[in-house]
Amino acid sequence: MTQQAVTKKKGFRLFNYISEIVNELKKVVWLTRREIAYLTGLVLLVTVIAGIVLGALDFGFSALVNNLFLPK
Repeated sequence: MTQQAVTKKKGFRLFNYISEIVNELKKVVWLTRREIAYLTGLVLLVTVIAGIVLGALDFGFSALVNNLFLPK
């Protein structure tokens, strides 16, 4: 095979690969704007709640360690 033939073959495979990606993306069932907004809000809510819980645990354990190992 010549260098030119190899280049053409790779170029064709790349085009074929991209067209397969486009075809697969057409099959995807995309979320509606309402579903995206709901799920985004849910993720933010869970993140805030988890942050508050972990912050409270950190504060509690820090106070416990300070009282046990660094008494006044």
